[in-house]
Amino acid sequence: MVANMSEENPYAAPESDVTVDEPMNLASRGARLGGSIVDGLIAIAIIWPTMYFLGYFGRAMEGATSIEDEIGLTLFGFVSFLVINGYLLATRGQTVGKLAAGTRIVSVEDNKILPFHKVILLRYLPLWVVAYIPFIGPIIGIVNPLFIFREDRRCLHDHIAGTRVINA
Repeated sequence: MVANMSEENPYAAPESDVTVDEPMNLASRGARLGGSIVDGLIAIAIIWPTMYFLGYFGRAMEGATSIEDEIGLTLFGFVSFLVINGYLLATRGQTVGKLAAGTRIVSVEDNKILPFHKVILLRYLPLWVVAYIPFIGPIIGIVNPLFIFREDRRCLHDHIAGTRVINA
């Protein structure tokens, strides 16, 4: 008796589709955007009132800001970021925004949370410094988030630090 080739062989090895839609549990672009928006709103809620109470807006309107103003506000922003997000970054690989979005930062090599100093010195500090370079800073500020549209969904700061953002 000849078996019909269209019939399923009950003795064949099982087959399965092994393609993965989201490699390595990568966070979606939307989740990353949401986390970034939350972090940005927190920064604005802290820095803008500080700028107002220190009279920065008035000096800026008069064209009377100084390098001391810029350095002071930059340091205040950096310290505020560390106070708000430092513990979460050190223990969970998350900022408040990433916690809200359900994402975290991990190493590309082993999917582990990076030591705190590496997260700050490699992931955040380089682009914060470059942001203050005339002409180059604004361009990098645009290019950095555009990297997320690549297949690996890693921004420029992720490539610099050897990190990726995954679902928590």
